[in-house]
Amino acid sequence: MNESPLFVRTHDFLLWLLPQVQKFPRAYRFSLAERIQQTAMDFQDNIISAGKSKGDERASFLKKADVGLEQIRFWLRFSKELELFKIGQYEHAARLMTEMGRLLGAWIKQA
Repeated sequence: MNESPLFVRTHDFLLWLLPQVQKFPRAYRFSLAERIQQTAMDFQDNIISAGKSKGDERASFLKKADVGLEQIRFWLRFSKELELFKIGQYEHAARLMTEMGRLLGAWIKQA
């Protein structure tokens, strides 16, 4: 399960994301940065839980993961608008999230 592309991409995303948001200015570190980190880690938790579940329980975790990914997209876009991310950083994050979304969508269809 942990070797699936979604788990690998999410792991890579978290390894990149967490240090980036820790560089936010102090004014945003304990609000926006913490919110992004927690939402991203909740996404990871939900896909792990989905991988260990079946049936309706799996579908519930996948739906939570889908909502979580959309929330991460929103908060990262908001961070870019506040100029907390450079355009290249935001583009990198967007590519990773797009791939994660595609992999998650395939899993949801399969389930």
